[in-house]
Amino acid sequence: MKIDLHSHTKFSDGHLTPAELVLRAHTMQVDVLAITDHDTVAGLSEAHATQAQQKRALTLIDGVEISTLWHSFDIHVVGLNVNRNCPTFLARLQQQADTREERAELIAEKLEKCGFEGVLARAKALAGVGQVTRAHFARVLVNNYGVPTMNDAFKKYLGKGKRAAVKAQWPSIDTAISWIQDAGGQAVLAHPAHYDMTAKWLRRLVAFFEQSGGDAIETAFPGINKTKQELINELAENHGLYASAGSDFHFPSRWTELGKNLGINSKLTPVWHNWQHIEQRT
Repeated sequence: MKIDLHSHTKFSDGHLTPAELVLRAHTMQVDVLAITDHDTVAGLSEAHATQAQQKRALTLIDGVEISTLWHSFDIHVVGLNVNRNCPTFLARLQQQADTREERAELIAEKLEKCGFEGVLARAKALAGVGQVTRAHFARVLVNNYGVPTMNDAFKKYLGKGKRAAVKAQWPSIDTAISWIQDAGGQAVLAHPAHYDMTAKWLRRLVAFFEQSGGDAIETAFPGINKTKQELINELAENHGLYASAGSDFHFPSRWTELGKNLGINSKLTPVWHNWQHIEQRT
């Protein structure tokens, strides 16, 4: 069974619509897919409506990826099996949307001081139905202002400590965990190897996540080297966290693809081990 529990659509910084993402999952023969847009569940209804018209089975997991702040690090917490219709949860996600809007305006102001006029309107046009993210600004710089690559846009302007960087006032990790669990979901520490921190800080992060009541940690995702993989497996086991797997898919590329290379260590317990809608398919 091919399971992918981390993916994005145009409702955040993905390139595909929810309908296109569902069809892509069918093409890649994914059996279980979680859609986890940044701080929003707005794309989930379209995804379910699309799947309802398909003949091939695909289990869709309602998810979200919540931005948090911990010791100056931007840490992402994925929520799986959340209630996308919970009024309290939706109100909390609206707070995140408001924070994103405020950050986008501040980023645009800083970029204009760097000589890039009209970036906010272009970024909003790219975002369409979704929220404006740093990735949209990076794409604008590449598409319209001669910045060579997305990576260059972050290295010179949008990354931590750079000329157009803005530190958003995200909630704490434990707050995000409580939001997810209040909405009936499980809280997963996203792509732990991708944070710019030492092994010592990563150990502190995972310990804090467990102490805050987190449920699982992503142990399988693209771009992880063997050393980090072994460390994350060790941390998952030592802290009693379930293992999750996700491609963090945004668009088709040679680096990331839905359901690709997402096996978890046999010593770990998968986060889906007691999900009834998964057990029925095994």
